[in-house]
Amino acid sequence: MILAAGQTKPTRGDIEANLLDHYRLIELAVQNGARLIAFPEMSITGYERENAQQLAFKKDDSRLNHLKKLAVENNIIIIAGAPIQIESELFIGEFIIAPDNSVAIYTKQFLHEGEDEFFQSSFDYNPMITIENKQISFAICADIDNPLHPENARKKETDIYVASIFFSPNGIPNAYRDLQNYAQKHQMSVLMSNFAEESWRSPSAGQSAFWNNKGELIVQMNDSDSGLLIVENQNNNWISTIITD
Repeated sequence: MILAAGQTKPTRGDIEANLLDHYRLIELAVQNGARLIAFPEMSITGYERENAQQLAFKKDDSRLNHLKKLAVENNIIIIAGAPIQIESELFIGEFIIAPDNSVAIYTKQFLHEGEDEFFQSSFDYNPMITIENKQISFAICADIDNPLHPENARKKETDIYVASIFFSPNGIPNAYRDLQNYAQKHQMSVLMSNFAEESWRSPSAGQSAFWNNKGELIVQMNDSDSGLLIVENQNNNWISTIITD
């Protein structure tokens, strides 16, 4: 199994430019044999609050069409984030775009302080996927601050926990501590993707990373490069590659 995390530098509100960057990194992940690529929180738009409503996506949004095409043609699962409108409510969410042309939605369950002014939280949209008999579940940013979230993932027999985040340099040490602890305690590997440049006029810490199910840090990117973190499971050992721009 080969998995990838995209570490990106979003252009605020420029959906077209951000999607082009997604396409580029997806194609690079495909060239390296990845079955899944995860992008950071609200990766398509950059992190937003006040402007999220006007940037919001819907499940059948035509702007997802090329991502769906890439997933189908290359047998890769794409996890890309955006503000998502479901009926009359707005969520911080991500699209899980599969090779069978299906699109599932995960919504952030535990909001950060101040996000509840603009977004709803929900436990209703919490899909799991399977790759090579491994169960994969998802988290967005502040979800990982609440120990209940990974505990619930473990109860669902999660093997790989995929966290798409936007953490600052001040917050990333806590994210590392918590994700390492969750990996060890719940015996599940953790793939984390973060921005490498500011979003919402706030700095981002980069350092996308992967821990194995013993809580051992296998690989991490630096704080400033965009590119790909790739991990491959070979006989129950994970080997890693980093590709930067």
